[in-house]
Amino acid sequence: MKIKIFILLFCIFVIKNNIVQSSEQKCIISDGVPNHEIGKFPTKGNPNKFQKQNLKFCFTKNPIKSSNLKYIVSTVGVTLTGIPIRPGTAAWYDENSPKKHSKNQSSGLNLEAIRPFEKILGIDEYNGHLDFRGLYHYHKPNSSLLLNGQSLIGYAADGFEILYIPGKFKTSWQLKKGNRKIKPFGKYDGSFKQDYEFIDGSGDLDECNGRVFDGNYRYFATDSFPFFPRCHWGDVSKDF
Repeated sequence: MKIKIFILLFCIFVIKNNIVQSSEQKCIISDGVPNHEIGKFPTKGNPNKFQKQNLKFCFTKNPIKSSNLKYIVSTVGVTLTGIPIRPGTAAWYDENSPKKHSKNQSSGLNLEAIRPFEKILGIDEYNGHLDFRGLYHYHKPNSSLLLNGQSLIGYAADGFEILYIPGKFKTSWQLKKGNRKIKPFGKYDGSFKQDYEFIDGSGDLDECNGRVFDGNYRYFATDSFPFFPRCHWGDVSKDF
């Protein structure tokens, strides 16, 4: 019994989070410290300093897939290690800003932090960075999330599992062909979220990067856009 208790405590220490469950809900509690080193912040493109957090994300243990998807939250899920999943950014193209981006959404072009040809906004080698509160979060999956060789890396805001099986499934989001009709013009190259379009059937996954797998509906993290589900089929928990 003492050995089992020691192993349990050791595992909790390593992943720096605690999972609390009831018959209806599961909660992931975290100090916001990932299970790996993070980039040296502040850094180019990210002036923020890391701060420990008091995070608690609760979600249903019995998610129900509806017939309507929802784009309503930027924090789309949380990893088993207690780190928020936020694939999008709060930055928009702004030709009048010295940095060419701001929080002004009038351009209609939302910046992607991870582009096919570069990473911006201080994204580190684990595909994460900090927000203005010093909160570390992920924009794209990484191998450190594959704990003990399992494919389950976290849960979406509606309670469905998020799996990461590199190379297993192809997303159905594709770069648009041709050139943008609005500033900054140029070829659709993945600089902005709006450079992509969902083409049903072009890949293995649906618009929310999910599918039925092993008898249950699940979302998937992928190495190409959208990286994580950016929409949800179930009811999103207020914690997100």
